[in-house]
Amino acid sequence: MKKALLVSALIFFTGTLSAQNDFSKVDEWLKANTPDMGGRAVLVVYSKGKVVYTAAQNNLSRRQKMINRFVARRTGKEADMADLNADSRQPIASCSKWLSAALVMTFVDEGKLQLTDTVGKYLPALSKASKGGITVWQCLSHTTAIKAPALKESLAELKDNNSMDDAIADIAAMPMEGAPGKVFHYSNVGLQIAGAILEKISGKNFETLFAERIARPLHMTNTDFGHKPVALPAGGAVSTANDYLKFLVMILNKGIAADGKRVLSEQSIKQMQVNRLTADVKIAYTPKEAGGIGYGFGEWVMDGGNISSPGLFGSYPVVNNNGQYAAMLVAYYFNNDGRGERYKELNKLLADALK
Repeated sequence: MKKALLVSALIFFTGTLSAQNDFSKVDEWLKANTPDMGGRAVLVVYSKGKVVYTAAQNNLSRRQKMINRFVARRTGKEADMADLNADSRQPIASCSKWLSAALVMTFVDEGKLQLTDTVGKYLPALSKASKGGITVWQCLSHTTAIKAPALKESLAELKDNNSMDDAIADIAAMPMEGAPGKVFHYSNVGLQIAGAILEKISGKNFETLFAERIARPLHMTNTDFGHKPVALPAGGAVSTANDYLKFLVMILNKGIAADGKRVLSEQSIKQMQVNRLTADVKIAYTPKEAGGIGYGFGEWVMDGGNISSPGLFGSYPVVNNNGQYAAMLVAYYFNNDGRGERYKELNKLLADALK
């Protein structure tokens, strides 16, 4: 066991720039784009069994410092002005969805849950609200057809909840906007339902389940869901670039962690990456930077073999199945203008550097 941990540590904390790859254009991209990504960003890249690139840019402008202080006052926290590095903990917003979908799939692998199970089997409150026929796979792919409120309103409601049952009661009261499986509405709803189901099956809270089944097996020592009364599976995680990369390596390796331990079955990885947005699915809401992109379980399915789950605050994880590499960009900013094109450009530069 000690040997495995040592190997894992060597893989993730000693690799920097590989002599056989030219990352000069990636360096240029990071320097040029960081001012528009909140003034601080860190990028780590994994390929062929090791971290081949780690770089950070830290240059907060006066305006960005003012915004940080303003946000800190509004949230009752201290302003964070520290430089980012690969071990800096940051809220990762919707990057959480990938982690949570993987957690659900551990129960599928064990036969404790079926993707075709209906939510009413575990959550009677949804059956009473005529939502019991929604399936687990629809929860993971945002195709429940539940019309979720805007994100700000949704998060405000969650703050008033004292238990997962309270969160499900809120969801039960939401209207439907079509037939389950036939409407895609990107939101927190489906994964919140899935998280509640896991709690019912196991008798443990979501935070504990994530720690036991994902974080500890992958040695993600700096990743959690905030230790709040009610976890937000779709957006509540805090992580680091190095930690999240360990998860991405497991996805890249078809369910096997860097130390050789199997965390998910290869079949589960495959199921997660199937595009569920078929021609008969209506798009009710999708982030503007995600137009025309497919969606699996907790992850976007993109061109060029790229799989990703970007976060609201600008963090961007990606696995490239064609080029066999993974990367994690951690940033913190709110303006999403141009993000989609920015990510596409980064994808191309990484693919070129790792040829």
